[in-house]
Order: sequence, then C-alpha cells, then structure tokens
Amino acid sequence: MSRLILLTITGLLIGGCSFAPEYEQPQVPLPEQWNDPRLDDHETRAEQWWQRFGDPALAKLVQESLDANLDLQIAAARVTEARAFLLGQEAERYPMLSIEGSGTRQGPSEEAAGFGPNQAKPFTDFRVGGLLTYEFDIWGRQANASEAAQYRLLASAANHETVRLAIISEVATGYINLLALNHQIDIAENTIATRRESVQLQRARFQGGDIDELALRQAEAELAAAQAELPALRLRQTIQIHAIAVLLGKPPHAMKQDSLTTYSSIESLEAPATFPAGTPAALIVRRPDIKAAEQLLKAANAEIGVARSAYLPTISFAGLIGLQSAQVGDLFSSNAANWQLGGSLLSPLVDFGRTEALIAQAESRQRQAYLSYGRVVQNAFREVWDALEQVQRTDERLQSKHIQVTALKKSTHLARERFEGGYSSYLEVLDAERNLFNAELALVEIKRDRLLAAISLFRSLGGDY
Repeated sequence: MSRLILLTITGLLIGGCSFAPEYEQPQVPLPEQWNDPRLDDHETRAEQWWQRFGDPALAKLVQESLDANLDLQIAAARVTEARAFLLGQEAERYPMLSIEGSGTRQGPSEEAAGFGPNQAKPFTDFRVGGLLTYEFDIWGRQANASEAAQYRLLASAANHETVRLAIISEVATGYINLLALNHQIDIAENTIATRRESVQLQRARFQGGDIDELALRQAEAELAAAQAELPALRLRQTIQIHAIAVLLGKPPHAMKQDSLTTYSSIESLEAPATFPAGTPAALIVRRPDIKAAEQLLKAANAEIGVARSAYLPTISFAGLIGLQSAQVGDLFSSNAANWQLGGSLLSPLVDFGRTEALIAQAESRQRQAYLSYGRVVQNAFREVWDALEQVQRTDERLQSKHIQVTALKKSTHLARERFEGGYSSYLEVLDAERNLFNAELALVEIKRDRLLAAISLFRSLGGDY
C-alpha cells in the first residue's frame, strides 16, 4: 500500500513534463511609425468608432445588429463550444470516480476452472461499488491538450470579435450606401421635375412657332432619360434596405422603405479627419484576426507535444471499494466489503510508423499555422495602406468634383440666359443640364466613397477591439 501511495505522489509531482516545442513569437518586419498625418500614434483604440460619424440613426442600427445578427450569434455559439471543449480537456487531468453494480449467474467450465468431472457448479455474484481511475500525466499529454484547447478558445473569442467588427462595418457601409441612393433619388426627382417643366415650356413655344420640333423632341428625350434613371436607383435602394434588414437579424421584407428614407442626408455626414492607430507594432494586438491566428499557432505548437507523448508509456491507477456477495440479501452485510487496487503501464513497442506519422502531421499543422499568421499580418498592413490611399484619392476626387459641379451650375444658368436671349439653341441648355445631372450623381458617389474609405480604415486598424 505504501509503495502504491508513493507511486501516486511521484506521478503527481513529475506530471506536467512537456514535449511541446518552446513557443517563439513570430518575427514580422514592421515599420516603426506610420508617417501619415491622418493616423494618430498616441490614440490606440477607436472606442465605438461608428459614433465618430455623428449620426444617431447609424448608432441605433449598429446596436440593433449587435443584438440580433445571426452571424454574430453563430460566432458566439462557437465560443461556447470551444469553452465546453476546454472544460472537457481539463477534466481529463483529474481522477474519475464512477459507480458500478452488477449481478451475474455463471456456469464455469470444468476444464477451464481445473475442476474434475461434475465438480464445477454454477454460482451467482452480486457487486456494487465505487471505481476510481486516474492516468498520470507524466509526459504532459493531457496538459498540452488542455493548453491547445485553451488557445483555441482564445482564437474562437478573437474570431467572434472579427465577426463583430465585420458586422458593424457592413451595417455602416450599407447605411452610407443607402444615404447616397436616397440623395441620388432626390437629385433624379428634382431633375425630372425641372425637365418636365422645360418640356411643357418647349411644347408651348413649338405650338407658338418659336422653336422647331427638334428642340421639343430633344427636351422630351432628356426627360425620358432622367425618368429611366429613377427605377434603377429605387431598385438599388430596395436591395440595400433588404441587406440592412438581414444584418439586423430581420427578414428582408420586415423593414419598410419609409423607415429608412427618413434618415440623415449624406450631405450632413463628415468623415473623420484623423484615425486612432497607435504604432504599427500595436496593430499586431489590435486586429482580432491577427490575435486569432497567433492563438491557433500556439495551439498547433502545443499539439506537437500531444503527438510526441504517444512514443512514451501510459501509466494509470485504478482503485475499487464496494460490496460483493453471492446473495442479494447478504450484499450489505459487514462481511460483504471488498476492495481492489492496481496500476497499469502500457507502452508502444512496434506501431509501424503510426506515431511518427501523427507527429509529422502535427508539425505540418504548426507550419501551416505559422505561415497563416504571417499572411494575416501582411494582409492587415496591406488593408491599412489601401484604405489610406483610398482616403487620399477620394479627397482629391471630391475636391475636383466640387469644382466641376459648381462650374456646371453656372454653365447651365448661362446656357439658359443665352437661349432666352436668342443667342444659342436649346441644345446648349440640354447639354449643360445633362452634364450637371451626371456630375451631381457622381459627386454623391464620391462623397459616399470618402465615407466608405473611412469605414475601411477604421476596420483595417482593428476598430474598437
């Protein structure tokens, strides 16, 4: 008994020896500073970054999506699954106590039992008791498995944050797209009203003999062209409303157009001028997808230790204490007590390369995780630089388009004055109005692109993670 206790204590003391490789943080070349005035090196986290657009309606939609989005709920369920798996792995490291009971009637073989002819008699055996089993984790197999499960839980939690950031970004993107479409519809409707008045005026002039039929038909054609734009814009508006509804966890038809078309105008939104960024090195811990990739790398590293431990023997202990009797009535008597203690050692001898193959698989998975981490980091910095370039170029386009629209408004006014004064044909007016209409629609798209560039930059910098 004392030797068994000593063996148990020794196993507990030396448990935790690990054959997993020592984890090393992957080294990725990073710039020391961003060197961009739009990135704030001192502020490292954009708390509720969507609030920086100053639109309460957007904030409300984001909150609704966080409360009800189905993709986010799926990600949360995966975190719960990973947590349960970790609890199961942790439980493997502790003894297991079970209760067993049995009743058997057996007729022994006279040959097998060593009895003579007609000597072996059937007998009955009733048992009930508690069984304690424990495997000593001498080589760290269970510890490494638990460690890997813990890292996978952290990766799952980081993936949940990645989904959360994506949902917020998609809601904000959908909302900005909707505001742009609303404004373009307003421009189209105003243009249609103006051209309808123009057609009526030109028809009266044609009937009075002041203009020829060509000018009238061209005015009617321009009206029809503007009217043809409106259904396409309204179709895109409806599709965008459906997309937002799904992001909010609602059926596509659940959101009426009236509930969204009353939101802010895109003209009232201003894109932030600066963005919290910290240092480039801070991006490694700010991006949830990078965090998830690193945790998966750590898990793969620990799983190599699990695979390597298969080379070594498994030592386990079992103890039973209970009651045994040939009669049910005597099962709980004082003389029915029995106990058993024992240990076992199971060691691989020849497995024809099975363990070696498992180790090779684990090492390959670790290599894949290492390369995946590097790829995620590279993509993260590419997304930041792309978003910065998008912000800069849309600023330049926006400035030029503002100048163009201002010039076209003046050009249209002058064309009307020249036509009214008899200095030019109505074609000049139609050309000027057409150019102004197209430029105003394009201006809205560039304003939209500037706001979307800000969303992309917030997202690429890790949002509020």
